[in-house]
Amino acid sequence: MTASPPMLLGIFLLSTGAGLLGSLVGLGGGVFVVPALTLLFHVDFRHATAASLVGIIATSSGAAPTYLRDGVTNLRIGAFLELATTLGAVAGAHVVLGADPRHLFLLFGLVLAASLPATLRRRDDRPRAAASAPGLAHRLRLEGAYVDGATGARIAYGASRPALGLGVMFGAGVASALLGIGSGPFKVLALDGIMGLPIKVSTTTSSFMIGVTAVASAATYFLRGEIDPLLAAPVALGSLLGARIGSRLLHGTTNRTIRFLTAAALAVVATEMIRKGLRSP
Repeated sequence: MTASPPMLLGIFLLSTGAGLLGSLVGLGGGVFVVPALTLLFHVDFRHATAASLVGIIATSSGAAPTYLRDGVTNLRIGAFLELATTLGAVAGAHVVLGADPRHLFLLFGLVLAASLPATLRRRDDRPRAAASAPGLAHRLRLEGAYVDGATGARIAYGASRPALGLGVMFGAGVASALLGIGSGPFKVLALDGIMGLPIKVSTTTSSFMIGVTAVASAATYFLRGEIDPLLAAPVALGSLLGARIGSRLLHGTTNRTIRFLTAAALAVVATEMIRKGLRSP
């Protein structure tokens, strides 16, 4: 790719904003980077997807240390669910050439749109209690607690329906590879809407997980020679800077604000996906 300095600066600034918002809501910056690269800078879709995955890795790397230090990210839940997302990412990367993108965009967009009412209904963000009865979540100890920086309260929680969460996470991995969105929207859907975790735990654990999923997807793009270093460099640097800023803002932000931002981002992503899915070939 040939790019002028103003173009590279524009990509860097765009990626910084995407990384900031992506780290706050746990979606990854890819949902904003891919459309911008293709529509504003006329980058080939495959190269934009590959660069977006590199940026998602940078976003995760920039935000994860702060979230881990604050004790909000749940590593046990993230590692458990990442088994399914990694398998889905590898599977999706190998079928991307044979899939009709319009159908995929439409399917994933409708799933996200259907999740919005549940996301908005949980405005009080009351976490589900830790599982005490025998079951998969209890045996795996999918529970935890954190201190909310905005209120100073200690919030204990437990995950529910882990098997259903695994199924959604496999689809999240497939979406990451096929669409280059880092699977963040579907991770937040599984963690928040299905497993009932507090919104800050959902977004921070998603931010941790999207980097692992993106590595699995980006490796396939790298082997195909579709990662352009000149394009990936400003995307990665901007995403890293934005993620570092966003991770510092989240600690003092209220759950209600994070949930509103998450719902707004999901609505934008769902609308864009459905629009692409309905577009004539």
